[in-house]
Amino acid sequence: MAITVGQLRAARGLIGWSQQDLAEQAEVGRATVADFEAGKRVPYATTLARIEETLIAAGVEFIPENGGGAGVRLRKS
Repeated sequence: MAITVGQLRAARGLIGWSQQDLAEQAEVGRATVADFEAGKRVPYATTLARIEETLIAAGVEFIPENGGGAGVRLRKS
């Protein structure tokens, strides 16, 4: 599942990460995160997967589009 811009912003908000925090944790450039969120460009699939995996490891669950809209939530401990 490819994450959406809205999911990315919401995920960062849930865990209190800045764009810089996410970039450092995912080992990608901050501009990559910023440009994706601004709708300027979509990262390569491998980069987007790395971002998604990093957020999942931080406790975020991605909810797929199911008629009610895609979303995010924190994983229960």
